[in-house]
Amino acid sequence: MSEVLSVPTMAEMLAEGKQPEVLFWVGCAGSFDDRAKKITKAFVKILNRAEVSFAVLGTEESCTGDPAKRAGNEFLFQMQAMMNIEVLNAYEAKKIVTACPHCFNTLKNEYPELGGNYEVVHHTQFLKSLLDEGRLTIEGGQFKGKRITFHDPCYLGRANKIYEAPRDLIEKLDVELVEMKRSKANGLCCGAGGAQMFKDAEPGNKEVNVERTEDALETAPDIIAAGCPFCNTMLTDGVKNKEKEAQVKVMDIAELIANAKDL
Repeated sequence: MSEVLSVPTMAEMLAEGKQPEVLFWVGCAGSFDDRAKKITKAFVKILNRAEVSFAVLGTEESCTGDPAKRAGNEFLFQMQAMMNIEVLNAYEAKKIVTACPHCFNTLKNEYPELGGNYEVVHHTQFLKSLLDEGRLTIEGGQFKGKRITFHDPCYLGRANKIYEAPRDLIEKLDVELVEMKRSKANGLCCGAGGAQMFKDAEPGNKEVNVERTEDALETAPDIIAAGCPFCNTMLTDGVKNKEKEAQVKVMDIAELIANAKDL
C-alpha cells in the first residue's frame, strides 16, 4: 500500500499564495486515534478524487476545547479556542469542514462569541454538496443491497438538526437504509458525549453504548454507519460486547463512500 495522499498544509498554501476552497479540520480523534485515522484517510481520498482544493493546519491545529468545556473547565476551553482562532484568522479561513461533530458544533456555535466566525460544515454535508454539484459520483459497489442503519451523532442531529445529509449519502450506495426505533430527533447518545469518553462510567446497570448498540442490532444490519469518531468507538465496543464483530461492521460514511469507489 504505497498510495500517495495529497494533504497540503495552510502554511504551504500561503507560501504559494493560494487560498484553499476549504480548510479540513482533522480533530484530535482523526489525528491520533488509529481507528479514526482511517476515517481521515477515506475523506482525504474522496477530496482528492473530487479535486477539491483543501488544506489542513497540521501541527498548528490544537484541540477545539470541546472536552474541556463539557467537563466544566471553561477557562481551558477559552484558552484553546483563542489560540485556534488566532491561527484560523491569520490564515483568513472562511470555510471549515470536519468529520467530527464535536469539533463541528464547537467551531460553528461557540467560536463566534470569541471572535472566530467561519462557515463550518460537517463532512456529510460537504460530501452531499459535492454530490449535488456533480463533483462526486457515488455508486453501490461492494455495499449494493446491504442493510445499513445510521446512528445520529448528538452534535450533528439533535444539536444542529442535520439528519438528511448522511442518510442521502447512504441511500446513494444502493443499500437498504433501516432506521432504529430511536433515531433522528429521538436518537440516543452513544455514551461518549459530554467528555464521558475520557472517564469511567457512572454507576448503573448497563453501559449506554451497549444500550445503543442493542438498538442498532435490532435492525439486523450488515453495517452500522456513523458520522463521528467517538460514536464509532462506542458502537464498535458495543458490537464487541455482543460478540457480533464478525457479522456487523461499524463504518463512517466517508469510509462507505471511499470503499464503494475503491479509492
